[in-house]
Amino acid sequence: MAGLNPLPFPRPESSLPELTDDERSVYEWQLPVDGLGELGQRRLKGASVLISRVGGLGGTVASHLAAAGIGRLVLAHGGVLRPSDLNRQLLMTHDHQGQPRIESAVRRLQALNPRLEIVAEPANISPENVARLVAQADVIVDCAPLFEERYLLNREAMRQRRPLIEAAVYDLEFHLTTFIPGETGCLRCLYPEPSTEWTRRFPVISPVPGMAGSLAALEVIKLVAGLGQNLRGRLLACDLRSFQIKFLQLRRISGCPDCGQL
Repeated sequence: MAGLNPLPFPRPESSLPELTDDERSVYEWQLPVDGLGELGQRRLKGASVLISRVGGLGGTVASHLAAAGIGRLVLAHGGVLRPSDLNRQLLMTHDHQGQPRIESAVRRLQALNPRLEIVAEPANISPENVARLVAQADVIVDCAPLFEERYLLNREAMRQRRPLIEAAVYDLEFHLTTFIPGETGCLRCLYPEPSTEWTRRFPVISPVPGMAGSLAALEVIKLVAGLGQNLRGRLLACDLRSFQIKFLQLRRISGCPDCGQL
């Protein structure tokens, strides 16, 4: 595993890009946030984040990170826009139906933040692209609907020692946690076997991935900027039908095939 240590968070000031006067103007409402400041904003500018799928959940993550000033987004999302996507995928528009989803996402994000660098992969996470995409990012956000993709991303994030933020929604519920290679467990520790009930199509209404995605974006910002506490080692489980919120302690499984050797 030599050479694959995680990038330090928060990063030292000497390695960070400077802010322009235009950027200071854009972010003047968030620079006074306790614990962020100009140094934290520079850390955001210097960071690269991979988001697996930019639909209802990942699209919200991408939007908030673009607005907050993350320097680069690596987006992986295949397929074309369908009518059934439009109830929750806020980066998509009716006039783009039948066209690649990734094109609509890039267009909307660049309109929001023209300073943002975007690496667009017009495909979902697969054995062929996962190592290349993870290598381009400091932090990974997993928003894929299928366990096959999630396991691939989890294994590669652990191998390359990249922090992995896991977000999932179903009906009026969402789960969120952060895995730190070598410190916490991983997705395989949490779910040793894939769920037979987890399918591509599932019940969901737009505010649920909106809330989960907003919190996942905040996890990224906190991790990169060194702001507050994050969810490492804890799972946030929220039932929005009753507004019940739980925090579950996660344990690392000895001998886990994905993180057991870290």
